[in-house]
Amino acid sequence: MQKFLSLVKFAHTVFALPFALVGYFMAAVYFDGGFNWLELLKVLLAMVFARNAAMGFNRYIDRNIDAQNVRTASREIPSGAVSVQAAGWFVIINVLAFIITTWFINLLCFYLSFVAMAVVLGYSLTKRFTWLCHFILGLGLSLAPIGAFLAVTGIFHIVPVMLSLAVLLWVTGFDIIYALQDDGFDKAQGLFSIPSYFGRKNALWISRAIHLFSGLIIILIGTWLNLSYIYFIGAGIFALLLLYQHLIVKESDLSKVNLAFFTTNGIASILYAAITIFSFFII
Repeated sequence: MQKFLSLVKFAHTVFALPFALVGYFMAAVYFDGGFNWLELLKVLLAMVFARNAAMGFNRYIDRNIDAQNVRTASREIPSGAVSVQAAGWFVIINVLAFIITTWFINLLCFYLSFVAMAVVLGYSLTKRFTWLCHFILGLGLSLAPIGAFLAVTGIFHIVPVMLSLAVLLWVTGFDIIYALQDDGFDKAQGLFSIPSYFGRKNALWISRAIHLFSGLIIILIGTWLNLSYIYFIGAGIFALLLLYQHLIVKESDLSKVNLAFFTTNGIASILYAAITIFSFFII
């Protein structure tokens, strides 16, 4: 089991999980959808299954590329820790588990589960033909809050869509930073990314601009819902941590990319979610 958790970088669930919880509690508490432990469990399971399927497929489809990259050659499939066949079955099982779980949530989520799978699995192919691949990854993770909201209410609303847009831009921005590590390799292999296509300097400016809009949307959500100052504390911390990662990653120094990518963004999502959910209870 440990090797499969490593295969999908299960610790990175910290990126999408907090926003799924925000989407759930936004619907259950702020929009009076009603809290239900079983429903919450189903939402969390659906998110985990979807992410496992997406990451597993990414490792499966990129196994030959990863084997040629010094940075990724030690990953589970290229190194032989997980066989190609086992990885394939892992993806299939998680895809089916995700779809089945959505069936037990509601019909809308079930119907949309096929669209969600097309997005999260399709991302892995996009780096082969477009530098917009970062946005597709962001779109995949942005489905977490809107999906959780739909699980409770069964209807669309502008606010969770705004939250999903903020997540899309947030993920896109930090994925561009992460891709700086492979710009040379990507260019040599004919793969697409914003750093390999536009260069490191321009990629960092693009990431900064994207994160600026993400932070603004996060603040706008609190204004739209007329939330208390507690929410804006969380939004402010989130924005400051976005700024921090751009201060520590430079065009000529990528030594702190992992600190920016995982640690900073992980803390940002957890703190924002915790403070936001708390603010829903004190309106």
